[in-house]
Amino acid sequence: MEIISEKNFEDKIKDGVVLVDFFATWCGPCRMMGPILEEVKEEFGDKVEIFKVDVDEDEKLARKFGIMSIPSLFIFADGKEQEKHIGLWAKNDVVSALNKYVKK
Repeated sequence: MEIISEKNFEDKIKDGVVLVDFFATWCGPCRMMGPILEEVKEEFGDKVEIFKVDVDEDEKLARKFGIMSIPSLFIFADGKEQEKHIGLWAKNDVVSALNKYVKK
């Protein structure tokens, strides 16, 4: 899964449905979220983009989004923030949330 930064963030979220996972490599729940997001990506294919932001490497972007706990997951639709979820998120819940924004 691609790690993005402040440099390319706006460009990456501007089109379609995008899930962004704010994480840290040392975070246990973040590491557990990784395989769940891989499964979600496999299920949605090209209908959803999933990116990660390392909060230790990109503190300015983490501050901009008010990240206080990780993992923090944001869903964007055409560049606009739609939802925010803090903590480990079950696959079925991620899928349900994304389905609200994916065009059938």
